[in-house]
Amino acid sequence: MFNLTRVLLDVAEASPKGLAGFGAGLAIGLGALGTTLGIGIAAGRALEGASRQPEMYSKLQTLLLISIVFMESIAIYALVVSLLLIFTF
Repeated sequence: MFNLTRVLLDVAEASPKGLAGFGAGLAIGLGALGTTLGIGIAAGRALEGASRQPEMYSKLQTLLLISIVFMESIAIYALVVSLLLIFTF
């Protein structure tokens, strides 16, 4: 059975390097999850908009690519943070 108190006590006794590794995994995991969800939702909405108004396809495509670039930058920031956590401790 899962015992939260025991997990918290184990974390309190853990080494800084282990906690940094845990934080790095959490940072890259949540960063990738958020980016994936954002890109999926944006692409779905862009396809829906293009199917409703085909004459707006080129503008939608441009806006979609710009928004994907910004969403991917969040994943790159998460990667940088996780690498800093791993290699500084």
